[in-house]
Formats: sequence, structure tokens, C-alpha cells
Amino acid sequence: MRIVLLGAPGSGKGTQAKKLVADYGYPQISTGDLLRDAVARGTEYGLQAKAAMEAGQLVSDEIVLGILKDRLAQPDTSAGFILDGFPRNLSQASSLEEVLAEIGQPLDAAVLMDLDFDILFKRLTGRRSCTGCGRVYNIHFLPPPADGRCESCGGELVQRADDKEETIGRRLEVYQKETAPLVDYYRELGKLKVVDAEGSFDEVYARLVSALGL
Repeated sequence: MRIVLLGAPGSGKGTQAKKLVADYGYPQISTGDLLRDAVARGTEYGLQAKAAMEAGQLVSDEIVLGILKDRLAQPDTSAGFILDGFPRNLSQASSLEEVLAEIGQPLDAAVLMDLDFDILFKRLTGRRSCTGCGRVYNIHFLPPPADGRCESCGGELVQRADDKEETIGRRLEVYQKETAPLVDYYRELGKLKVVDAEGSFDEVYARLVSALGL
């Protein structure tokens, strides 16, 4: 099963992907991780990416796709893979289709983890992280103890800078502008599957597995 996971920040696609990996053995492929690894190993594409980043430029889609193509040539992807974080826009999606066709591994499905934006906003802005052990609470859905301290270690709970309302608003705006059009793109290709991402982890995971026919 070859899958692209779509969904706004806070939709739960990352945690659901990890469960799919554990249950079915498909490798979860993050282009961000691949990029960092290629740079660290000094591969041809990694050196190109490093040069771009050191010059203060964005890493081109051509470089990212080259790194991705190398990764998909590894034996562990023969039964399938889960792409997380790529594509992010229509141009990348079109290029990805060409690369996958070239290597004979076309996508089986693009899965949208669908969640109301009001809930997404509360999930993200409501997060509070323990400075001691890293445990995460949510003031809306998983409230911390009344004393405002972590019940695991007694540490202070803080809101990370990237979870503040202004930052979250910008992230959701970027998603809506650039990534949301992918939904229509994959629908037209007949590959879109929509999963209701509201509810408990187990409930959402059951819907995801059902949608994929696993």
C-alpha cells in the first residue's frame, strides 16, 4: 500500500502514521528526515541541499525529489510506504506522480485526515508541555491538574512559542492556501480517501484502516 497522508497541523496524521508502521511494517518516509540525513551523509543531493540552505535559499523540489527517489529505491519500500509531509503543493504533487510512475510505484491512495478548523485551533493552541519530562496536556481536551503542574514529575507546564495563537493561525493559513488544493487534485485522480479525524485515537485509527481496506 503506497500512501500519501494529507491533513492540517494538529489533524493527527503523524501519530496515526506511526501506528500504521507498527501494525503493517510500511516505512514512514518524511522528506524532512531524508533531507537532514542526506546532508549529514554528504550525498550528492545532500551537498546541493546544504549549499542552498547555507545561501539562505529554499531547497528546490528537484533536490527533494531526487533524495526521495533514492529512498524509494530501497528494498523496504517494495510492499509500500507512507509519505508524510510531501507533497505540500500542486507542483510537488505533479512532480511526485511523474517520479513514482518512472519507478513503477504509483500511489494507491491519498488520505485526508479531516478535522474542523475550530478543533484544530484548540488542539494546537491548547497544548501545554512539561519542562521537566515533556509530557503534553491540552487545556481543552486533556486538562492538566488544578495546580498547573505536571502530575508525572511536578514540572512547570508551558505553552511553546510555535503553539501561540498568532503562529498557529499563520500555519493554518499556509496549509489552506498551499496544501488544501491537493484534496481536489487527488480527488480528480480517483485516489482520495477522507477519514474523519475527530474522536479518540483508536476510533480514528479504525476509520483509517477501514478506508485503506487493510
